[in-house]
Amino acid sequence: MTTTGTMTRDVTSWRAVASATGRADRAAAEQGIRLAYRTAGLAEPGRIIWADSPRAAVEAAGQLADAGKSVREEVRTRPWSQERRRKYDELGAMGWAALWSATGAQLWETTSALAERIRAGVVAELATKPEDETAVRLLLLDAVLGQHDAAWLAAFEDSERLAGLAEVARNAGWWWPYENAVVVAERPEALHRDEAGRLDRGDGPALAYPDGFALYAWRGMPVPAAFLDELSALTPERIREEANAELRRVMLEHFGYDRYLEESGAEPVHRDETGILWRIPLTGDEDVVMVEVVNSTPEPDGTHRTYWLRVPPSTRTAKDGVAWTFGLGGEQYAPVRQT
Repeated sequence: MTTTGTMTRDVTSWRAVASATGRADRAAAEQGIRLAYRTAGLAEPGRIIWADSPRAAVEAAGQLADAGKSVREEVRTRPWSQERRRKYDELGAMGWAALWSATGAQLWETTSALAERIRAGVVAELATKPEDETAVRLLLLDAVLGQHDAAWLAAFEDSERLAGLAEVARNAGWWWPYENAVVVAERPEALHRDEAGRLDRGDGPALAYPDGFALYAWRGMPVPAAFLDELSALTPERIREEANAELRRVMLEHFGYDRYLEESGAEPVHRDETGILWRIPLTGDEDVVMVEVVNSTPEPDGTHRTYWLRVPPSTRTAKDGVAWTFGLGGEQYAPVRQT
């Protein structure tokens, strides 16, 4: 049985694998590929072709001659299924659930979301016509996700059956296994995420590969590359003119709700002993409502800091808004002492 401390170290190690950037260790990755083929009972591939991104790898896979059929089922899916069965039989239902909760589940959400964003980006760039999309998606189905398989590999740290797959994951990006050839993608050269693990960068690509394939995002939301150039020169007028509600919200988050209120001439809608309630009407989107409160505890220099609390659009009074931040209704909020 794997101990809790060991599982924690395994998760930490595989989290680092999932977010690794920089050039692949090609020699180590190719050793892992050959081991994965031998473990699956297959002859080692005759050719290993490197590409600088998943996009370039899909293009290369689509142009392969005499590569044979995909062996993803034999190399990746079947060994994973067998190993999961072995673990389940060894640990029982509750033991397996506990192992997954302590390992793979810790990484699943962020790695699967990132993989889906990469797939969407590849489709967007390569399927320039609607009739091309199916072919691109079929090639993506042949991919083994390398470092982005870290979530489920974390649950099988001690598996000899999956050792080849793990070796590739530690040293390279996505890869496409065929009978006679393999296409392997480099890892990204840059990855920027917020505290929630979402792609996030305001001054460049949030994910970038060596050949220029890149994804742009603000707090997880995909944005056009040109959109980011505007963020440093935003004005309240430009924000109001933006017709796309999602992009307008990104603009507001980057500009700052408090700054927008100050510079847009917004009027408060309610005030009481707890603070001031502000409302920003947004065309085609729910209103942004915030409570302006002043910290009652003075700073070292004797001043009092102002905070802005985002509250639900249904909030009608400042007190209701402050109470909501404590999980209370306005009629229940009666602090004995404020700090």
